[in-house]
Order: sequence, then structure tokens, then C-alpha cells
Amino acid sequence: MVTCKRSPLSVNPFHVCLCKMADMSAMNRKVIKSLAETISKQVEHFSKTEAECLILEFNTLVREPTNSDRGVQGLDRAKFRNILLNTFGMTDDLIMDRVFRTFDKDNDGFVSIKEWIEGLAVFLRGTLDERIKYCFHVYDSNGDGYISREEMFRMLKSSLIRQPTEEDPDEGIKDLVEMTLKKMDNDHDGRLSFEDFEKAVKEENLLLEAFGTCLPDTTSIAMFEHHVFQECLQP
Repeated sequence: MVTCKRSPLSVNPFHVCLCKMADMSAMNRKVIKSLAETISKQVEHFSKTEAECLILEFNTLVREPTNSDRGVQGLDRAKFRNILLNTFGMTDDLIMDRVFRTFDKDNDGFVSIKEWIEGLAVFLRGTLDERIKYCFHVYDSNGDGYISREEMFRMLKSSLIRQPTEEDPDEGIKDLVEMTLKKMDNDHDGRLSFEDFEKAVKEENLLLEAFGTCLPDTTSIAMFEHHVFQECLQP
């Protein structure tokens, strides 16, 4: 039996092959191909072959042990946070939790294979419109269709580095919230609707991640795609 213990981006191709072979014990090649074909028809941005590689990677990640394993149904919060931290360099606990909840569309506490591929389609290759919807969903923590002052404050307080010379950093964050609202709150109701957010981001793309980094940078994307797609397809 092959036992695979590895970090996502630091293994040689031979070890990758052995790990992928081990994963076949849970889901045989025929089933994977069929599932990949179905998902690739439902999810944009990934080919059937790429979907197959993402399924293999999912199986490997699900089987990496954590203290929270209780009958595996998918990627739980702990495993998903490890991916965001170790593969995509995210460190903000609040944002990582919101990204997990955005991937976990059925709110069952696990990211399933389909949720994994659907989420990655936008996370890695989404259009501007898709990324606007994704970021808004991440920032709208209570799901009421608005980003409120309180939500902005919590996210900015979590993501900004506190300076040791600041006596009351909360006041600076409150000022930043008001400045952001002045720039983005088109209808002046003291909160951001999706329409407000979309309009502001399309006028100035840098506002897409105004309340915290919730998308990977180009280097992380390239490394992840090389690891998953190139190494998976090696003979």
C-alpha cells in the first residue's frame, strides 16, 4: 500500500504518480473520467482532462490527515484553510473562513468535489463579472445582499496590520470605512449593494479586493496549475 504524505507544491513527479495511483483505491479511473466529463459540461473554464486532474488532487487532499477527520465527506474547514494558507498564501482567518463558506454552497461543512471545481473555476480563472460576484459574496458575511459598515470594519480590522504607534487603530479603520463608502456607495444608503460594488469595481478594478485578499495572485495560480495539471498529465 502506498502512503502519501506531502505538501501540495513540494514533491517530485514520481512521488506524484505514486500518490495518484494510491488514490485510485477510492475512486477508479472509469468513475473519475465519467465524473470529470459530467462536471466539465456544467462548469466553465476547465476541460474534461483538467477536471479529471482536479478530482485526483481533491482525492489526495481529502486523504491528508487532520485532527478533525470524522468520516470523510469532502474537504472540511481545517483542510481547506491549509490549502488557502500553504498553497495560496492567505493568512487572514476571517477571510479564509468566508472563502470556505463561499465554496461550500450547500453549507454542509464540507467542500465536495463539484463545489471544489466550481469554486476553483472562479478562484483561478474567473471573468471579472464572476470575480465581482465571488468577492461580494465573501464580503457579505451575513448573506443579506449588502456589505454593511460593520462588515467592512470587521474585515478591514482583521486584514490591516496594526502599527505600534497607533493609540486607537479603530478610529483609523472607521475613517477608512467612511472613505470607502464615499467612493463606492452610489445610492448613499450607508451600505454597499451588489450594484454599488459592481459599479465601483468596474470603474476601478483595484477595488475588487477592497476589504481583504480573497483571490490568489498570479504566481500562486501558476504554481498550483503546474502542480495539478502538468504533473498530473506527465506519462
